[in-house]
Amino acid sequence: MNKKVLFLFLGFVPLLGVAQNRPFADKELQRQVDEVYNRMTVEERTAQLFGIRPSEVMENGKFSVEKCRKKYPHGFGHVCQFACGLDLDGNALRDFVKQVQFYLMNETSAAIPAIFHEEAISGFAAKGATVYPQQLGLSCTWNPELARRKTFETAKAMRAVGATFALSPMIDLICTAHWSRIEESYGEDSYLTAAMGAAFVEGLQGCDWRTGVAACTKHFLGYGGGSRLPWKEIYEEVLFPHEVAFRHAGCKVTMTSYGRFRSEMAVCSDTLINKILRNGLKFDGLVVSDYGAVGYLSQNDTALLKKTAVEALNAGNDLEFPSNSNYRYLPELLEKGLVDREAFETSVKRALMLKAKLGLLDKDARLWNEGHIDLDPVEARKTAYELACQSVVMLKNDGILPLDIEGRKVALIGPNANAACCMVGDYTYQSMRFFWWGGKIDAHNPEIITLKEALGRRVGGALGYERGCEWSRPGEVKLGWGGDPRVRQLTLGLVETQDDTDWQRAIRLAEGSDVVIAALGENPALCGEARERNSIRLPGEQENLLRALIATGRPVILVMFGGRPQVIGNLADSCAAVLQAWYPGEEGGNAVADILLGNVCPSGRLSVSYPMNESRASYCYNNGEKSADVAYPFGYGLSYTDFEFSDLYVPREVKTSDEKLHISCKVKNVGARVGAEVVQLYLSPRSGQPLKPIQLKGFARVELEPGESRRVEFVLSPEQLAYYTDKGFYMIEPGRYEFMVGASSEDIRQRGLLTLTGQAVKADLRTHYLTSWK
Repeated sequence: MNKKVLFLFLGFVPLLGVAQNRPFADKELQRQVDEVYNRMTVEERTAQLFGIRPSEVMENGKFSVEKCRKKYPHGFGHVCQFACGLDLDGNALRDFVKQVQFYLMNETSAAIPAIFHEEAISGFAAKGATVYPQQLGLSCTWNPELARRKTFETAKAMRAVGATFALSPMIDLICTAHWSRIEESYGEDSYLTAAMGAAFVEGLQGCDWRTGVAACTKHFLGYGGGSRLPWKEIYEEVLFPHEVAFRHAGCKVTMTSYGRFRSEMAVCSDTLINKILRNGLKFDGLVVSDYGAVGYLSQNDTALLKKTAVEALNAGNDLEFPSNSNYRYLPELLEKGLVDREAFETSVKRALMLKAKLGLLDKDARLWNEGHIDLDPVEARKTAYELACQSVVMLKNDGILPLDIEGRKVALIGPNANAACCMVGDYTYQSMRFFWWGGKIDAHNPEIITLKEALGRRVGGALGYERGCEWSRPGEVKLGWGGDPRVRQLTLGLVETQDDTDWQRAIRLAEGSDVVIAALGENPALCGEARERNSIRLPGEQENLLRALIATGRPVILVMFGGRPQVIGNLADSCAAVLQAWYPGEEGGNAVADILLGNVCPSGRLSVSYPMNESRASYCYNNGEKSADVAYPFGYGLSYTDFEFSDLYVPREVKTSDEKLHISCKVKNVGARVGAEVVQLYLSPRSGQPLKPIQLKGFARVELEPGESRRVEFVLSPEQLAYYTDKGFYMIEPGRYEFMVGASSEDIRQRGLLTLTGQAVKADLRTHYLTSWK
């Protein structure tokens, strides 16, 4: 799809990321919702506030209308993780949706269809659906436009089978590679996370909710280490991506976490849901629980289940996922006066409003597509390939890349060389089937291209392959959540492979070759929710294998796959080149092969500060201090060409009351190959303003031919220089500010000083968020 057509599909993205603050309901939709609500019984209203698993209405792998009649005579609001929970392709999945919706529409008096929801951070988590790069890798593209295209395609696939709501994106800020869910994030920076998260929401929801899919930000707020930070940092950093998703991109659903926010459980936190979200951000959408979070500490104690149902509903948690373990008691609790009736009515109407906006309450509601459904069409695979190519970060290259294979023997060695599992991350269909339900990873539906397969097609007989060693050793992964029954199912036999593992044969292959490609790293059994490694070095014997390969004297190209930065320390000095490929999706093998061989110029830039060692201290580049714990800085990445920055323009003076300020610079490709540079715009306060010492304020991904130059212009608002005060508002303060452009947070090429004049400006809410460029 070309850029112009995509633009028309997705609608206009406002200049400067100005808050739209679009209301959840218009008068016509509110009338429709009120009409539906008024004809419902309390049991039917309660049914809209919880979800079910597909297995609850199935018998022997088939939909059972008898089970529905017996267990859910009043219906249910959502069907939770319905696609990854079933071993069904697109056509069969659609048929299951049809059967469930037919029951709800024809055999319940309320006649309200359910919302079928699913995970979508790497595409629709369904059998046969396109698997895009995991979010951490995707953020290294620094390409919101391509990310927007990806979720637009995801929405088409989801709508085809009847899904209308995604439990995505995950926009927590993660400042340590030790956290097992870092792969789901966009990294450590609030601005980059906000830009990528907004693109996700815009692409998924489109310009018409009746054809798009509703997004849900998670986790609100501070999951992964941010809930106990100072209030100033919470408001300026942790809250920012959610705020942009709500007020700029139009997201109307958010999910709280399992954990606590300060002293309160997040799912029933008055501070979080009411003071910050609803009163502070003026959020009028839905709050949904993480799976099992409402009853997380209840341990099947009926009294506790009722107590937490009261606390969650009264605090403003609208929907309980993935079951009605707690909310089943709401009719009784309402009768006893323990649940606030106004809060109950508001939650039910919010639940109905989501369905109304998605078109599910329309007389001619489009609940699924007829005809054959292809969940992995050619255009989606093309997007997956482009994202994978742009996500790979080249950390080192001593000149060996791009690889010239003419007359040379190439040894491909490592447990991730011929492994489909290392292409997919957590919360993909493949890993969820493997981890939660004990299924096997199918490398052929959709087709997942391994590095061995891709290189073999391109190199032919010059390629030799050996696995070399196992992924891990027993006991290397600690399973989280104690008694969670799903975790008990995980066996660390890891992911099956048919390949022999012979260390000595691998070393002999390396010794007899001209160059060695070591494909190492993690897989979904080693990184993901509830999987905590004791180390973030290369797992098992992989580091020793790498040392042995280096010791052969042959040049070694290290390619690392996985869900996090993995510590290699000084070993990088002994490698000829190092690539970080993350979990690159179904086209990952093709993307990495084309980068190695020079068919594609690497252009990924780090969205995290890459660790040098295993320090567990949280770290973000914007604290302004260089650290010996960091091997490669935020924003870093190498290319096969070189770029020159020049002619920076920063206005000498701008008023605090001005609407815009313009900053520009020239960037030129001074190398011999076409390539893409990510021009990064940073800000530093120079008059003592209480802002971060350095912070990202914009970026532009620019592709240039050899010798081509281009002037890149950034358009900001003075409001983007605001800071949060201990009085509970934002302040734009006059003074001096330094703007910098560069190729990473530590590779600053040009600097310019701006003086902001006029009166200090106070604001309760930010209204300008993202910098535009042209």
